[in-house]
Amino acid sequence: MEQGIKSFNLMDKIKGNPIVRKITNSRFYKKYEWKAIIYILPVLIVLAVLNFYPIAYTIYISFTNFNEVHFYRFVLVGFSNYAYVLSTSNLYTIIENTLVWSFGSTAVMVPAGFMLALIMNQRGLRGKYLYRSMFLFPWAFPAFITILVWSNMLAYNGGVINEIINVFGFRSIAWLTSPKYAMISLILVNFWLSFPYYTFVYTSAVQSIPSELYEAAEMDGYGSFKTLTGVTLPLLRRQIAFVTIFGFIFTWNNFYVPFLLTSGGPGISTQILITYSYLEAFSYDNFSLAAAYSVFSILILLVFVIIANHYSKMMQVVY
Repeated sequence: MEQGIKSFNLMDKIKGNPIVRKITNSRFYKKYEWKAIIYILPVLIVLAVLNFYPIAYTIYISFTNFNEVHFYRFVLVGFSNYAYVLSTSNLYTIIENTLVWSFGSTAVMVPAGFMLALIMNQRGLRGKYLYRSMFLFPWAFPAFITILVWSNMLAYNGGVINEIINVFGFRSIAWLTSPKYAMISLILVNFWLSFPYYTFVYTSAVQSIPSELYEAAEMDGYGSFKTLTGVTLPLLRRQIAFVTIFGFIFTWNNFYVPFLLTSGGPGISTQILITYSYLEAFSYDNFSLAAAYSVFSILILLVFVIIANHYSKMMQVVY
């Protein structure tokens, strides 16, 4: 009992402290819900350790000579790494590859996922739950195994796809070893890995539209196409922008498909910024240069996201 009275008196003393009273009466303190901040503090700590610190350290070492020779004793060298990156002829080819990879994959995955979602939500469609379960298979399998299977299927000699092509009298295609077809192969494999995700995301978005709107459109004589353009697309405009932009971001940083399928080859025809940064770090042991490539990748992506958000207002979906 005495301990409870003492702790109560201690709390009164703390609350009566002029400094504490000044903080609690401030507009900043009243504006924010400090209990909520305490609740999300563990998440902020995890983000700081796993995200913010690595990003800050990457930016820091991009201004040093951190490599195999200066592994323990590296010093600041200013913008030397960035100057070297900008002077290399490979940079612009790699940026072009990254843009083709990101825009090409997004342009295939997002519309396909949206169309499949519309089909899956058609009234009277039989077996829709079976179809949805089947669509989950490409996504449920580990990506590493799926990529290995596709690597064998796309092989020049003995690959299933070339064997089918040969049956119809056409020559085999060097899907993974030809600069002309390697990027197309990457985009197709990435489409196979990703379309179930976009299908289910858009399915939930389409199901959020009240059925009364479709009934009203039907009573007004709207056909399928006019319902799509007059009801579905306007109501899902921001959701579509949100999913598209975040799909673009994910594809831009998608490492395992280009790395496991072609390793950036042939030559550098499928080398993108993230795989080339990995190559500089772990094949050439030039960690500062790899960090500079990573920072370039982040800056370019940030510009795209800012522009896209400005015109699509996608963040209004979140807030």
